[in-house]
Amino acid sequence: MAEPMRDRILTLTRAVTRRVTWVDAAVLLFVGFVLHGLVGVASEWRAPLRPQVEIDLSLAALPGYTFFSLCRGFVAFGISFAFTLGYGYVAARVRGAERLMLPLLDILQSIPVLGFMPGLVLALVTLFPLSNVGLELAAILMIFTGQVWNMTFSFYHSLRAIPPELMEAARVYGFDRWRRFRVVELPASTVGLVWNGMMSMAGGWFFLTVTEAFRLGEHDFRLPGIGAYMSAAIDSGDHRAMLGAVVAMVVMIVVVDQLFWRPLVAWADRFKVEEIAATQGPKSWALDLLRHSQIARWLGSRSKDEASGPGPAGHSRSAPAASVRRRVDPVSGRGFRLVALAFLAALATACVWGSLRLVQLLATLDATSWGRVGIDAACTLARTTAAVAIGSLWTIPAGIYIGTHPRAARALQPVVQILASFPAPMLYPLALLVLSELHMGLGIGAVVLMILGTQYYILFNVIAGVQSIPHDLEEVAAAYRFTRRQRWTRLLLPGTFPQLVTGWVTAAGGAWNASIVSEYVLSKGQVRQTRGLGALISESASKGRFALLAASVLTMALVVVAINHTFWRRLYALAERRFALSR
Repeated sequence: MAEPMRDRILTLTRAVTRRVTWVDAAVLLFVGFVLHGLVGVASEWRAPLRPQVEIDLSLAALPGYTFFSLCRGFVAFGISFAFTLGYGYVAARVRGAERLMLPLLDILQSIPVLGFMPGLVLALVTLFPLSNVGLELAAILMIFTGQVWNMTFSFYHSLRAIPPELMEAARVYGFDRWRRFRVVELPASTVGLVWNGMMSMAGGWFFLTVTEAFRLGEHDFRLPGIGAYMSAAIDSGDHRAMLGAVVAMVVMIVVVDQLFWRPLVAWADRFKVEEIAATQGPKSWALDLLRHSQIARWLGSRSKDEASGPGPAGHSRSAPAASVRRRVDPVSGRGFRLVALAFLAALATACVWGSLRLVQLLATLDATSWGRVGIDAACTLARTTAAVAIGSLWTIPAGIYIGTHPRAARALQPVVQILASFPAPMLYPLALLVLSELHMGLGIGAVVLMILGTQYYILFNVIAGVQSIPHDLEEVAAAYRFTRRQRWTRLLLPGTFPQLVTGWVTAAGGAWNASIVSEYVLSKGQVRQTRGLGALISESASKGRFALLAASVLTMALVVVAINHTFWRRLYALAERRFALSR
């Protein structure tokens, strides 16, 4: 074992010293900076648990707070990505699993952050009483609940929309489940995953001021981060600190877009299913520079060598299809089904246990409380419907324009990414000031606040849908000389419709979640609220009324699921039946 490792190190050293570039130096410097920051994050996690963290509102503290929040966001995104691949694959590929998993996904995405918060915080703080690990994990998991559902829905529907001929080709060549997933299913879902991943990251930032500074009854939990910094600045009315937090957030979003999302978008373009290559795809200066790195080239060549190496039991990957199918499929198929069934059994058991505990808690409420919950739910339903409808008026044409114009996409993507990723609650004090000048109450103003945080779900899904349209269909439209109207009505809108439905569903769910900060706004130590289910949830959480909180969260989940089953599911069926490109 020592000899191969030593040979690899020597090979890497010769490769680097033979032709080292400034790009390699920049990569090593960036890696060193990240490792240094992670050491600081780890020391914060190991620190003793403090009832409350005093947030330093000086501008010098902002870089450290921003890095803490960035680390939480990426850890949550990694968990979300792993959950998406596992949950979405089982739901799409195990027969009958979607009957349990899709309704459960509907319920989970409709539960706001404050619905998960009490149980997560109290359980994790109890589990880690001597350090900050419990609070950090609670914040990460709450960010996770703002990211994961959009990605999971996208991945599930991407798997369902894979052309049958590709799956048949995988069967003919004897691909086992893992190779079919790696070669066919994951690449076919990459474009949607990348664009929905950007929107999911933005969804995690939306509740940053809540996840890093939250109250449960008499307890006030705070973690060092830009969300807690902004929350403290709003409470104290420090406009200089609020402006500094806005600038720091914008800088962080731009850096993440340029160094992470833009390279991913350019890289994912290779996975579009089309017969005619696009003349000009998305570009990324960071990806172009990385391709000139000797270290990146060496690592890439090593990974390719290992991926193309001999298969299990010494068999070559180019073995005949029948041999591979006989050798792998029965075993991997049985193992996968057993794991999937065990996962479904554990999921069902957790649902039953949780339902019994929930019934015990709800039994303490009287009829008056339930009546209040019903009226508030109707108010929030009206606002969320209006928010999705108004947001669609500009996001659909804008998304199609950006998706069909590569130059516009390169110019507008950073702007859109900043607007989508910026936590809208940070702008709520300014929005409330404008609403007051317009003599608009929070009852209507809450719709505006919801739109600020949910319209980008539609926009990103429309862009992903347009960019997933095969370029050969564009060539056909040009050959038949479609007019602008025909191109929109016969190609762009039908081709985008499946992703548009996903955008509507996630935007509606996001609007319900956003109601907890749109109908109940804390500014300068004063609370402004209007009648609605989101306000009731926020008020119940802040006052520790857990029975009323559970009833409100349950009602919100039931309303969202009912809408999904009676309206959105029919649109999904229509999209798969008439507008899926695989049909």
